[in-house]
Parts: sequence; C-alpha cells; structure tokens
Amino acid sequence: MTEEAAGAETFISHLVELRDRLVKASIGIAIACAALFIWPGPSHVYDLLAMPMVASLPAGSKMIATGVISPFLVPMKVTLLLAFIISLPWVFYQLWAFIAPGLYIHEKRLVLPLVISSSLLFIAGVAFCYFFVFGRVFQFIGEFAPSSIAVTPDIENYLDFVMSMCLAFGATFEVPVVVVILVRMGIVTVEKLKSIRSYVIVGAFVIAAIVTPPDVVSQLALAIPMCLLFELGLLVAPIFARVTRTPEEAA
Repeated sequence: MTEEAAGAETFISHLVELRDRLVKASIGIAIACAALFIWPGPSHVYDLLAMPMVASLPAGSKMIATGVISPFLVPMKVTLLLAFIISLPWVFYQLWAFIAPGLYIHEKRLVLPLVISSSLLFIAGVAFCYFFVFGRVFQFIGEFAPSSIAVTPDIENYLDFVMSMCLAFGATFEVPVVVVILVRMGIVTVEKLKSIRSYVIVGAFVIAAIVTPPDVVSQLALAIPMCLLFELGLLVAPIFARVTRTPEEAA
C-alpha cells in the first residue's frame, strides 16, 4: 500500500469515527428530548423558561405569539434546547472520545476530568444566567418602559434572546477548562497568563459588551464571573498539571 493510499484510508476511518460519534451524540439528545416530551411536556417546559420574563411583566400582562405556528414551534425549540443541556455530558464524552485515540496515555487521563468539569461548568453558566441574570435584566429593562407602552414580548424574540444568553454564559463559564488545557499542554505557562491578567479583564468586558444586551447589569453579570473563573483556572491549572504528569515529567 502506498503512502498516499494509507493516508486516504486513515482519513476515511477518521470520518467514519466522527460520523459514529455524531450519531451517538444525536441519539443521546433524542432520548432526552423524548423523555421531556413525555414529562413534563413542551408547553410546561416553555412555561418554566418564561417564568423570569412573566414575573417582571406588569400585572395581567402576558407574552404574545405573532406567528401562526409559533405557539407550536417555540415550545418544541425550547424542549430541544433543554434536551441538549441535559445530554451535554454525553455529548462532551463523544467529543473527547473522538480525540482520545490521537493522545498519549498520560494525556488520556485528562478526558474524564475535562468531560465532567466542562459539563458542570456549562450547566452552571446556564443556571447562573437563568436564576440570577434574567430576573435582574428583565426588571432593569422593564423599569425604563414608559407607562404608555404595553409590555407584551413576542415568544419567538424571547426565545432567541434566551438561547443566545444561555449559550453565551455556558460557553464563557468554560474559561477554567481552557486555562487548564493551555497550561497542561504546555502552550502557555501560568506565569505568562498572570502577566496578561489586565488584558484578560479588558477582553472579558469587551466580550460581555458584544454578546449581552446594551445594559450594565447583564454586562457586569457576564464580565465579572469571567474574570473570577479565569483566576480559578490559574489556581487549578498547576494542581491539575501536577496530578496528571507522566513519570518522565516528574523525573
């Protein structure tokens, strides 16, 4: 077998492995989605998601649906989003399992801790956004609404806003994992990251200003946790690198 043929065969095997991992991840999401359809049901799932917005509306106000199929389509999207969050540990495991064959034995020790920590941090970011940020942001925005305006948000616009915010908070809560990986792989040292701390803080506020609404509450609610999580990554990275080092590295 020629070198080109061997390379092509290896590439095809990687594509097959990637397909299998994507199929397994999709099956996990489908199972979680089916369970949510059985209980509590898409309508109740959406009611749970809409609670922060409804609680900040004036007494007697409700959200509206301007699209013909919005009352059906939006709860389905919310259920799918929640199913994805619930099955996130399984999805992350499939991702790391796809990467693992190309790693050394000592690097494979990183898989389980990173899968668990990535999943927990993403879910923690979404929970922080839902329980802490939404109520304060909606109340802050509602206070600026003139009395002549009837506050009746559209459910599709609300879903788009909630999805973007939850994904933004979930992704930014992965900062400690990124710091640990960079340090463990030797790409950058803890001392170097400490020396650029001021740039990281500025970057956190810039990212918060881009991905959040133009209000101070939501921007601070994202930027401050990012800075704190960066510091957490600086504390955990040396410990993680020491625990997972190989005998050669220890010597």
